[in-house]
Amino acid sequence: MGTKNPVAWALIFVMIFECCCFEGVLCTTVTYDHRAIVIDGKRRILQSGSIHYPRTTPEMWPEIIRKSKEGGLDVIETYVFWNYHEPVKGQYYFEGRFDLVRFIKTVQEAGLLVHLRIGPYVCAEWNYGGFPVWLHFIPGIQFRTENDFFKEEMKGFLVKVVGLMKENNLFASQGGPIILAQVENEYGNVEWAYGVSGGSYIRWAAETAVSLNTTVPWVMCAQKDAPDPILNTCNGFYCDQFTPNSPSKPKIWTENYSGWFLSFGYAIPFRPVEDLAFAVARFFETGGTFQNYYMYFGGTNFGRSAGGPLIATSYDYDAPIDEYGFIRQPKWGHLRDLHKAIKQCEQYLISSDPTYQQLGFNLEAHIYYKSSKDCAAFLANYDSSSDANVTFNGNLYFLPAWSVSILPDCKNVIFNTAKVVTQRHLGDAMHAHAANVNELLLAPPAWSWYKEGVGIWGNNSFTKPGLVEQINTTKDTSDYLWYTTSINVEENIMPGQEKEVLLNIDSLGHAALIFVNKELLAFGYGNHDEANFSITKKISLREGNNTLDMLSMMVGLQNYGPWYDVAGAGIFSVILLDPSLSVGDWTYQVGLQGEYLGLYRVNLANSSLWTQGAALPRNESLIWYKATFLAPEGKGPLALNLTSMGKGQAWINGQSIGRYWPAYLSPSSGCTENCDYRGTYDPFKCLKKCGQPAQALYHIPRSWVRPGENLVVLHEELGGDPSKISLLTRTGQEICAFVSEVDPPPADSWKPNLDFMSQSPEVRLTCEQGWHITSINFASFGTPKGNCGNFSPGICHADMSSVAQKICIGQDGCSIPISIADLGDPCPGVIKSFAIEALCSD
Repeated sequence: MGTKNPVAWALIFVMIFECCCFEGVLCTTVTYDHRAIVIDGKRRILQSGSIHYPRTTPEMWPEIIRKSKEGGLDVIETYVFWNYHEPVKGQYYFEGRFDLVRFIKTVQEAGLLVHLRIGPYVCAEWNYGGFPVWLHFIPGIQFRTENDFFKEEMKGFLVKVVGLMKENNLFASQGGPIILAQVENEYGNVEWAYGVSGGSYIRWAAETAVSLNTTVPWVMCAQKDAPDPILNTCNGFYCDQFTPNSPSKPKIWTENYSGWFLSFGYAIPFRPVEDLAFAVARFFETGGTFQNYYMYFGGTNFGRSAGGPLIATSYDYDAPIDEYGFIRQPKWGHLRDLHKAIKQCEQYLISSDPTYQQLGFNLEAHIYYKSSKDCAAFLANYDSSSDANVTFNGNLYFLPAWSVSILPDCKNVIFNTAKVVTQRHLGDAMHAHAANVNELLLAPPAWSWYKEGVGIWGNNSFTKPGLVEQINTTKDTSDYLWYTTSINVEENIMPGQEKEVLLNIDSLGHAALIFVNKELLAFGYGNHDEANFSITKKISLREGNNTLDMLSMMVGLQNYGPWYDVAGAGIFSVILLDPSLSVGDWTYQVGLQGEYLGLYRVNLANSSLWTQGAALPRNESLIWYKATFLAPEGKGPLALNLTSMGKGQAWINGQSIGRYWPAYLSPSSGCTENCDYRGTYDPFKCLKKCGQPAQALYHIPRSWVRPGENLVVLHEELGGDPSKISLLTRTGQEICAFVSEVDPPPADSWKPNLDFMSQSPEVRLTCEQGWHITSINFASFGTPKGNCGNFSPGICHADMSSVAQKICIGQDGCSIPISIADLGDPCPGVIKSFAIEALCSD
């Protein structure tokens, strides 16, 4: 806009905001200064969480948002997914799971704010990074660089989304919840690859965004050269060392990874809550005022929305709210307590910059003052192995390794990141062997089938002399592309004998089935980090004509990296290691016949295309299966257990629940169920379920299930046994807690100027909404042994079952103070703990 003066930019911003307030509208002004986001003239400490509206259903949105608010969030952050909002150039779709306006209004109804990350590039492990595939076929276009064709389309979508938000009065100045907007996404990670055009493109993106007059600040994450007035922000596992690119901008963390995404063929990553809480506390300790969990609820990559290569259908992300919408403990509860503790310090955090104080080796304090004698403090031990005792403000404090203690009055510790006192859950939310999980086996008589033919099946095939690239051929209308040719053996071969030849096939990814003379020869595949693969097999050919059919299969279009949009897929080399043989021209067919027929649709459930009988084909490739099931009682989500299957796609009542691939097992080593949270985290540090499928259970939203019979259809590519498929639903959950009489009290019970030891800690249990505590399985005050799920009485033991039953049974939640006055003293002079296990049921 012609000025590079950050002060001038700030003044322009304030003028824009003030001009947007008009009579009859509750006007909220949003600005920023060096310390924080400023809402209606007041600096704010904001906790945020990512929830992507298409990764769940509108029916689930209110409950997930409610749990997010109860978890202490102020803001919901979401991307906007261009490829589903404009699937065909100029044709827009904002309905169902993609009803962006409805989602934002649902957030507003809950009393929360919104950070709208328009992009339109999103990455997000989403197919093609959120770009529509038609964009790729505009002549002369280059993505995310100084290219007029791309900039025209990108600006058009930005204008469309901003206009839609304005039409519905959703920006803060209109009385709406949107306080921040994002343009581009993590471009700084790849800008080097675009040369000087990268810098000019970013300047254009910033100018374009500001010109749209959203009346709220714009953000560019992971963008050190974000032009003023755009806020540059941090993404990563830790952002305490991040510094904005201008002294007039606040320290904002847009992606704090609560875990990591899941890929087929990999073990399941998880992030201990102690480390996550440590990262958050360190960020606010060192001057941060806005942080966002990526993800707070991850959800599911329904349909073919998962990015690539080989990103799984589950996008659970080890988030505080799991894929099915259940609260994950202790992560959700520990972070809730952390948020409350930080809120206790808010007036101090917004009043001053931090004062640093060295406490020892890898030990430090940051103090925030309202006045010279009125302060809040964070005490940190960032050593990865050694606990420490430190003196601060004349008092002695114990700091476990890799932890932060929060002192809202510079005296009393109300929270330590390494001390988890919130309740825990036993087992995964939908695990078949956990308590209160109902499992329905879809028995063999329920199944019908349709055998997909090998090779070319329709009159819309085409022939070319060479090998074609898959994405440019299918245009992502299907995961599948048939490559078919003939091999002619002219030499005489004795009757009953065949000619053996070595065949070598190379592919850019992601998987392929190879058939010779319509018989399955081989299956090859890549992985998330290396999609390329080769197949070398000895084949047997008969005299005369032989057929070679190859089904190349995509598992998500690339979504990240420089120039990722031109990454190829499919088979690029076929070599017969015999100079006397060659292949003919290639004939191609996009998609499968079953897709073309629409076998997954409800209106074909009773079609004569389906075969039914006692001879259910098992462990055969390229078969469609169909069955019906009766909806289980209840309102909770369902899961389809596909452990017995190989690889393919699944539909419920015509709705795709995604790709499945349980036959692809993770490596057998490298996992630990009890990962040490101390020390720097990375996605491969904490892994579980080695030697098992990355994903066995597939989420079925309850709103997709109707009363009476429901249709399940699978397309199996490799071979599996559908008779072992089962349907799971949860009606309850085992919960537990362990609290010591010297643990900090709950953060929300802390009162200023009270002596810490005069406040009793308490055991708190909470059930999911609609469930109640129906039994107490263990309750002991003393020195109980073991962990959740296997507690036993210690040498010092007072049975608290009757006390817990009186307080908790029939309640959706309860709390029990941990004090000798209330519980008695089974062993004077000994520090005691309270351990409890209970069952929540509907």
